[in-house]
Amino acid sequence: MKHNSKLFTLIFLGMLTAFGPFVTDMYLPTLPAMTDYFSTNSSMVQLGLTSSMIGLAVGQLFFGPLSDKYGRRSPLITAMFLFLTSTIGCIYSGSIMQFVAWRFIQGIAGAGGIVISRSVAADKYTGHELLKMLAIIGAINGIAPITAPMLGGMLADNVGWIGIFWVLFGLGTLLVAGSFHFEESLPSENRGETRWKDVFKSFIIVLRNHHYVLYILQFGFADGVLFTNIASSPFIMQEHYHFTPFLFSLCFGINSIALMVSAASAVKFRRPEYALHRGSLGMMIASLCLCIALIADCSFWIYEILLLVNLFMLGLTFTASNTLALDCARENSGTASALLGAIGFAFGGIVSPLVGLGNIMVTTGILFLVCSICSYICTHFAVRKFFAITRRYRIDS
Repeated sequence: MKHNSKLFTLIFLGMLTAFGPFVTDMYLPTLPAMTDYFSTNSSMVQLGLTSSMIGLAVGQLFFGPLSDKYGRRSPLITAMFLFLTSTIGCIYSGSIMQFVAWRFIQGIAGAGGIVISRSVAADKYTGHELLKMLAIIGAINGIAPITAPMLGGMLADNVGWIGIFWVLFGLGTLLVAGSFHFEESLPSENRGETRWKDVFKSFIIVLRNHHYVLYILQFGFADGVLFTNIASSPFIMQEHYHFTPFLFSLCFGINSIALMVSAASAVKFRRPEYALHRGSLGMMIASLCLCIALIADCSFWIYEILLLVNLFMLGLTFTASNTLALDCARENSGTASALLGAIGFAFGGIVSPLVGLGNIMVTTGILFLVCSICSYICTHFAVRKFFAITRRYRIDS
């Protein structure tokens, strides 16, 4: 079997994982203009964002097990062509509901790239090498949520939302070319049954792995912390602290960089279990401090410093939990990757609407604390056997 170079693999997987944020975020600056274009209201236009998020979650559950049965390359090529088709559909939509429908399909297609990229990493690498690859990919992906809306903002005045979708079409074309160059990473002898009715049986097998379930639950609750920040920070910074949209974007970018740096620094730990435990514990302590500070109506700088610490700890857990989850479900890594990604979107979808209930400062603080406590509990039960063995080994030696 031929193999792609490590550099190509890194760049290609990094582009695939960044696909999701570009699909969802790049056209955000043009949402107001789209209301006029489709002669509708803002809530209808925002349905395009919601439908793409649903597609990203559903698509991972579909493409994950499919790639375990038929290999990574063919489903990936299918997903990329589906993305090109749906993007053309978005561009030539005659009504807002047509646009929303095509956005759902576009989200499904984008999910194929996300879930298969993690599966390819699990196919090619193990242990610390897998941790290092996922950390690098995570760092690359951390730039995407910052870059996508900024790039969209620069293009909006010149080419509008249609031009932005043509840019997405160009990105999809590059990924199609990369998909054809990509050499299959899952040999046929390592694949499961190819009968269609057996495709989703792998979900049951994976969910019987208690360690895997604990790792993805930890990831889900950690994603709850992240989406609590994403949903609340625009209102806290702009309405409570009276920041301009530009200053908010600047702070949001700095905070995203903290998350990106910490995701990459997880490789410095000897074992991912150490990074997961310390990150979860640090996130719980930082969230407790944030909760108290927000309820007490703290100054902006206290809020920002505690938030930076919280996001740094969060980044450590993301890389570690992804590594450990995929490592302990290697036989069905596509399915495992699909569930991992889907549960993140699910938890994010649950907490985001809760932020706006009541006093946003109080609600945000409580959500930070509850999600981080649940995250730490999952971590504790997931790694306690590892730490027990480590302590016993130290005593015996």
